[in-house]
Amino acid sequence: MVRNVGWQGRCEQARGFTLIELLVVFTLLALLLSIAAPRYLSTVDNSKDKVRQQNLATLRDALDKFKSDKGRYPNELTELVNAQYLRSLPFDPVTGTQAWVPLTHPAGLEQGVYDVAPPLADSAALPIPSPALTR
Repeated sequence: MVRNVGWQGRCEQARGFTLIELLVVFTLLALLLSIAAPRYLSTVDNSKDKVRQQNLATLRDALDKFKSDKGRYPNELTELVNAQYLRSLPFDPVTGTQAWVPLTHPAGLEQGVYDVAPPLADSAALPIPSPALTR
């Protein structure tokens, strides 16, 4: 047993944790973190997906209101911001960009942005179709 002599000359037992005690504590912490971390990460992914769905619904609602007011669909998504149907284009939390993919009418009956799709992972390489080319 190790004894230290204090400043008053009395013998005191050494204080501290043994290596075994520290290993047990760190093992328990690692076990708890291995259980909690995957749940946390899946919750973050689920919340990003919910925000993406809400942003898509907001964009689609703005497109419908624009069509009701003007009688046509906007040529670009930025036209929704310029006409004050949106304050700004929402960010996609999954990709971190505002590069929403504008879609034209599936049957080609209407010109302009008919619907919106989420940005692709590599949205910088994605060409945005021109309304004149989608007739």
